[in-house]
Amino acid sequence: MAETTRSIALFAIAAVLEIGGAWLIWQGVREHRGAAWIGVGIAALAGYGFVATFQDDPNFGRILAAYGGVFVVGSLLWGTIADGFRPDRYDIIGAMICLAGVGVIMYAPRSA
Repeated sequence: MAETTRSIALFAIAAVLEIGGAWLIWQGVREHRGAAWIGVGIAALAGYGFVATFQDDPNFGRILAAYGGVFVVGSLLWGTIADGFRPDRYDIIGAMICLAGVGVIMYAPRSA
């Protein structure tokens, strides 16, 4: 159970770094907030690039595939909190499907 909790925490950290970094760059460029926002965004994206390496599973493809579902949910949450986006029921249903996929990909029992 501790391994699963650690894995979920790493996915959450990755989502904050990747989505937050992309949002900061968006703000810097599209909202004309400047180079400092862009620079912090780039640094956050670089940090995201390292987080997956701390997952216990040795399979890059599995980690990134599962993270894709976390990214979908995190993006909807970020948009809701940071930009006032209001997901509709299909966004929510899709996000739930993605999280189910994360669970199957990452946490299903496997034989050694």
